[in-house]
Parts: sequence; C-alpha cells; structure tokens
Amino acid sequence: MNMKTNTLRTLLATGSIALLSVFALLPFYIMIIMGTHQNEDLFTKIVLTPGNYLLENLKTVSESRFDLAYMNSIIVSVTSTVASVFVSAFAGYAFAKHEFKYKNKIFAGILLTMMIPGQLGLVAYVIEMRYLGLSGTLLPLVLPFVANAFGVYWMTQFMKGAIPTEVLESARIDGCSDIGIFFQIVLSFIYPAITTLSLLVFLWSWNNYLLPLIIINNPDLFTIPLGITSLGRAYRTDLAAQILGLTIGTLPVLILFAVGSKSFIRGLTAGSVKG
Repeated sequence: MNMKTNTLRTLLATGSIALLSVFALLPFYIMIIMGTHQNEDLFTKIVLTPGNYLLENLKTVSESRFDLAYMNSIIVSVTSTVASVFVSAFAGYAFAKHEFKYKNKIFAGILLTMMIPGQLGLVAYVIEMRYLGLSGTLLPLVLPFVANAFGVYWMTQFMKGAIPTEVLESARIDGCSDIGIFFQIVLSFIYPAITTLSLLVFLWSWNNYLLPLIIINNPDLFTIPLGITSLGRAYRTDLAAQILGLTIGTLPVLILFAVGSKSFIRGLTAGSVKG
C-alpha cells in the first residue's frame, strides 16, 4: 500500500511539474512561432504552428543593422557586469570586514539610495552626461551599474557570513596585504555571490530600455531594446520582425541562466546561512 501511495505521489508531483513547465515555456514557444509568420497573420489568427516567412523576417532584421545593436548590448552589458561586480565586491569587503569612521552611517546612506526610484534622477543624470561630454558614447549606459547600491548591500551581507574572520587575520599575520587578501582569499569565498550578482546585472543592463531611449540619439549606438523597436519599414511597423528580433535578443539571457542556474541559486541561498 505504501509503495502504491509513494508511486501515486511521485506521478502527481511529476505531472504537476510537467504542467507548470509547459505553462512557463508556452510564451517562449509562441514568441518563436510568431517570428516565422507575416505581420498580418498576427492580427488575423492565433498562430501555434511555424509559418513560412522566417527568411523574410530575418532579412528585415539583418537590413536594420541589428548586429550592431547586438554588439553594443554585449559591450555595455559585459562592461557593466564586470565593473559592478568588482566595485560592489571591494565595497562589500570594506563594510563587512573592516572598521572605519562613519561606517554605519555611510552604509545606511547607500541603503537609502535603494529606496529612491531611478527615474527621479534621470533628468539630472542626462544633464550631467551632457555637461561631461559623454552623451554621445555608450559610457552613460555603464556608469549607473558601477554605482550599484544593491550590489554593495548584497556583497556586504554575503561576506559577513561566508568569510571567516580568522582566515583573514591569519593572512595578515603572514604578511599578506589587503589587496592580496582580497584577490587570493576573498574572491574564492564569494564565488556564488559573484555569479548571482553577475547574472542579475547582466540581465538588468541587457534589458535596459528607458535610459538608452532618453540618452542615445545615434542609431550606431542603439542597444537591443532600441534596435527591436526600430525594426520595420517606412510607414509600417513590422511586429513579426520585432518579435523575431526579441527572440534573438533573448537567447544570450537564456543561455546564461541555463549555464549558471545552479550557481545562481547557490548564491541566493548561501548568503542566508551563517555560522
């Protein structure tokens, strides 16, 4: 009786997970299928099977210099991720394992900035970038992620529980400098946190639409979100081509999460376990 009950529970659990997986993957499937149809088909019927207009949509995408927008997004996202992770890790190490004057007040000020919507400072940020002569470059899209309050908070909380103070003190007794301790010891302890923060920052930067829309006016500097909205022909918005561009633009994010999902989950859970 117990074996039958356990088998039934396993079947129900497997069936429930499979059903939830189907519902989760259905939007991605429909997105891929819609990119293979003509624009008009999307308004006349519900498309569930592949169409025969894929090559034409690919031609529309390629003619719009979508590859340049793709490269711009890669440059911006990778640079933002690397800079954000290193600055956040350095700051987190200082707040978690060092004592200095006004430490708690400075950390509280960083936390306060997380409560202020970024849209409130957008106008001032655009004016600042124009004053500095950076509005015609990709740098304004990178700088907001370098000063990442969430990254500093995340790294600080993770390091408090993940790095034994005794290990750092032993390294100092052996004559290792703070920079040496950080690169040789600290980084090995916070690998899960680095992976988690890297995936988050890359996703935020890759999907960033509002800031490029306001600050970028040169088509050669368009990123993926702007490149997708610009797909089409004169006097006609080609939604099918835009959806195909959206599918192509989603691939890097899906690949990153597929490869780094275990480290991502481990980073989210490890920081909550102390001792």
